[in-house]
Amino acid sequence: MLRLALRRAALALLLAPAALRAQTTPMPPLDRANLDTTCAPCENFYKYANGGWLKRATIPAAFSGWSSFNELEERNRAELRRILETAAARAASTRDADERLLGTFYASCMDSSAAERAGADPLRPELARIDAIADRDALRAELARLHRMGVGGGLGLGAGPDAKNNTVVVVSVGQGGIGLPTKDFYTRTDATGQRARDAYLAYAARLFELAGIPGDSARADAARVMTLETALATASKSPVELRDPNASYNPMSLEALDTLAPALHAREFLAAAGVPAVDRLIVRQPAFMRALSTELESRPLEDWRAYLRMRVLAGNAGVMGPAFESANFAMNSALTGAREQLPRWQRCLRTTDGTLGDALGREYVKVAFTPDAKREMQRMAANLRGVLRDRLGKLEWMSEATRQEALRKLEALDQKLGYPEKWRSYDGLEVAPGAFVHNVARVREYFQQDGFSRVGKAPDRTRWAMTPPTVNAYYSPQNNEVAFPAGRVQPPFFHPTYDPGANYGGIGGTIGHEISHGFDDQGRQFDAKGNLRDWWTADDAARFRERADMVVSMYDAYTVLDSLHVNGRLTLGENIADIAGVSIAYEALERELAGRPRNLIDGFTPEQRFFLAYAQARRGALRPEQARLQIATDPHSPNEFRVNGPLSNMEEFARAFGCKRGDPMVRPDSTRIRIW
Repeated sequence: MLRLALRRAALALLLAPAALRAQTTPMPPLDRANLDTTCAPCENFYKYANGGWLKRATIPAAFSGWSSFNELEERNRAELRRILETAAARAASTRDADERLLGTFYASCMDSSAAERAGADPLRPELARIDAIADRDALRAELARLHRMGVGGGLGLGAGPDAKNNTVVVVSVGQGGIGLPTKDFYTRTDATGQRARDAYLAYAARLFELAGIPGDSARADAARVMTLETALATASKSPVELRDPNASYNPMSLEALDTLAPALHAREFLAAAGVPAVDRLIVRQPAFMRALSTELESRPLEDWRAYLRMRVLAGNAGVMGPAFESANFAMNSALTGAREQLPRWQRCLRTTDGTLGDALGREYVKVAFTPDAKREMQRMAANLRGVLRDRLGKLEWMSEATRQEALRKLEALDQKLGYPEKWRSYDGLEVAPGAFVHNVARVREYFQQDGFSRVGKAPDRTRWAMTPPTVNAYYSPQNNEVAFPAGRVQPPFFHPTYDPGANYGGIGGTIGHEISHGFDDQGRQFDAKGNLRDWWTADDAARFRERADMVVSMYDAYTVLDSLHVNGRLTLGENIADIAGVSIAYEALERELAGRPRNLIDGFTPEQRFFLAYAQARRGALRPEQARLQIATDPHSPNEFRVNGPLSNMEEFARAFGCKRGDPMVRPDSTRIRIW
């Protein structure tokens, strides 16, 4: 029945791609209906540019917020759904290994009946192993086993390029193993913290009950989980503290780790987790490892058994039957404010993209990313890099020695557009029809062991950190690269036929933002090769920090809800990139327009269209719960301040809209920020 339904759905959607390909005229980059002309642009530009949209916007019940990115994701999902449903209908007959993998995985996820029939049975063998833990050796063995499987627990264990020698992949250990977003959720005494802890206790108890543990025992086990996780959280660093890459780089021999955390039995633990034999690794947070060792040695085994059960159950609750999914959603809702579950097909699409993104992306880019789009993006990116190159060459506060290092870093910057040049192979990964949780387990272990298999070897620089359909972009300091997935390079943010003002505002600001990350408070600590190295003179570093502190003070002053303020220190890197990125993009636009007529389009100059496109690309609305969560955990400032903050520092913005000194969108000279 499921296969027949999928075939019918796929056939019904087969005409969609032809219709998409036939759309030679993209949606307009700017919509006047989104404006609020009752709000003066010099008073609050974010509301002027987006007020009409904000008045109309309704956050869908299944979302914690809604934004321009969500709108684009919604359009992308239609094509992705067609790809997946076609693959599911063809999975049994196709000779294409990736199509079979996609189709089987997605169909398994969509098979809610199989998940409901299975209940907690797929997890019972693992839960039985946990129940059988009778001593510390068995505890360590099970903890290592869960890491081998990709479930994890107790600590963070991973493999990646050595931060100071990124030609080789190394093992790292550090903090991890908690279920709430950050350490503060375990210790803060305000209503938000208490609500989160209450919800987490209820979630743990519910999962235990669904696994067959009676109510009183389930609640007692939930309390044990909270106590152990609170101990782990207390020993952890905050999101702000984690922003210091040098503090997280502590190379040690295994003997030194045994001295620091003797109860872990490092060599034995790593081998059992599937890590190749190593003599050295990176300890990200030594104090956490010391505390973990104490817990492994002295915490009652009953507490550890409850904790490991929770890791297994919570790690799978979202991919099991309806009762588990409902419990998982209730926890998510308590943190984000979402009112109902996403439709199953959207959840399955999201999981498939996150798991098999190259296989899905290979089909997506065939209809969503043209050679013309790639060429125009390359041209624009080159223009923005040229602006930053010239600025670095003339920067008054930077010495010549540091300047030359900065220029070398910019010159070495790698740029990835649309999709990987080399698609990832999934050789050896097997999935099968039936309960989805089994396929998730196979996938987790496959990718965990794939990562560990690279230890001691060179990293694969062809792999991306995001999938091609992703509506986002990134900068990697360790690779010194920027990447712009095809999913982000779409209308209304960008199209090869858009006017320069719209393109440089809609996507150019993002290009500038990502390039600037190489020179923010974290990125500046990595050199042209992507290695963690101090290439700044002491005086130049001091001058940078002085300017960065101004950014912190500026954003600390922004109020989000009631007395809740932006955390200027947590968001520093993103704020620096916002301030620099839009300024660089604007100068690139001005260079392109030099000597050309500047005709009005829809009543706006090219400069005004630039700023409108920049602001409309960043419109969004959040539920209060999500706003509080964002302030506590997200290095990005809320959308309004990502617009008004950078633009209030730009004389060019004030000129474009005739703003005067004293207007809210004109920052006084004494507090105006210009780093790059």
